[in-house]
Amino acid sequence: MIILGSLFILCVLLLIGVSVPLAFGGVLVFIGVFGGHDVTGFLPTGHWKMNSIVLLAIPLFILAGAIMERGRIAAPLVSVAELLVGRIHGGLSAAAVFASGIFGSISGSAAATLTCIGSIMMPHLKAANYPRGPAAALIVAACPLGLLIPPSSSQILYAWVAQQSVLKCFLSTVVPGLILITLLCMVNYVLMREADLKLLERPASYPQEFVRRGGRAFPALLMPIIILGGIYGGIMTPTEAAGVAVIYAIPVGLFIYRGLTPQNIWPTLRYAGTTIGVVMLMVFVVVIVSRFLVFEDIPGMAKDLIFSISDNPIVILLMVNLVMILIGMLMDDISGLLLSAPLLLPIVQSVGMDPVHFAAVLGVNLGMANITPPTAPLLYLGAKVTDTPVSEMLKPTFIMILFAWLPTLLITTFVPEVALWLPNFVFG
Repeated sequence: MIILGSLFILCVLLLIGVSVPLAFGGVLVFIGVFGGHDVTGFLPTGHWKMNSIVLLAIPLFILAGAIMERGRIAAPLVSVAELLVGRIHGGLSAAAVFASGIFGSISGSAAATLTCIGSIMMPHLKAANYPRGPAAALIVAACPLGLLIPPSSSQILYAWVAQQSVLKCFLSTVVPGLILITLLCMVNYVLMREADLKLLERPASYPQEFVRRGGRAFPALLMPIIILGGIYGGIMTPTEAAGVAVIYAIPVGLFIYRGLTPQNIWPTLRYAGTTIGVVMLMVFVVVIVSRFLVFEDIPGMAKDLIFSISDNPIVILLMVNLVMILIGMLMDDISGLLLSAPLLLPIVQSVGMDPVHFAAVLGVNLGMANITPPTAPLLYLGAKVTDTPVSEMLKPTFIMILFAWLPTLLITTFVPEVALWLPNFVFG
């Protein structure tokens, strides 16, 4: 009854708009008052779990993402994508998908990707007669690519919780990310096929223009090469790579793209500090709640409940996915991951799923849930960034979920090689 009451309070607090850390804090108060547990006994566990060098990569990547967002690093990436596909029917909106994948791999943040790419691409799309609702929905559907294309803060957290290799978890989401990019572009082509679009004209000197724009975008493209090359080359740990990303982003934003100025450095640091504080507080509180769930053997009870319904691995994996989607619809990707990973990992392992494979399934699930109503935080943020009513975005968003995100999730879940081929190829 205490568990059911905790879940009820958590859902109510989240639905009425209470922030995630305070909602989980309310759960802890309920457990302490009505459950007969000394909550202070769980505090050392939270402190011990937080004392991790791997976890230090999260605030560093958040800081790097904030600097890159303010430093206008996305603009040259969008320019190159426009040149490559802008002359194809629907190609300009497809450029937003490619740009989201590239910028997401740099920032590791879906919200930062949406803010940057959405604010840059939406005026271009409107000028080219793209329908406002489908265009905005596509930008929103593509921004969670930052959770799949490495380096991803969510995968660092999962590796920390599940005691897995960060590098293998990074690699597990690469192929699902590429599948999602392909499907989003296909759905976009179908949605735009009847629209009267203005296609970009081919430059008179295409090779020279490509070299010019590519050279302009090279410093931005060099960042993921440095980060991922350093990690997979054994030169840097993920935490060290996050620090290098911060050091690299500052001069690039200041002197090359000049979006970062001495006047806005402090607001950028303040914004990053606020975000880091919220995220790390949320991690601390959710870790304590997760510890309580493990202490009460809730994962074992959930496993017994699911196996009492069916012992068919396909049915079990479908139920696990459904649970993750429901969790992700109620909270952000970080808190959803911290809650669902310790709860569901024992269940999927019991049917033979590799923990690295589950990292990819969890990443796709949480990305899809972030754009799925009723909460859909990225959908509402996208409405503000693109100045588009949510009502116009709902139908195309559901189409992209149904024909792009959901197929990617099913393929990733039931074809293990999609997630495991690249980690096995790299690490043997």
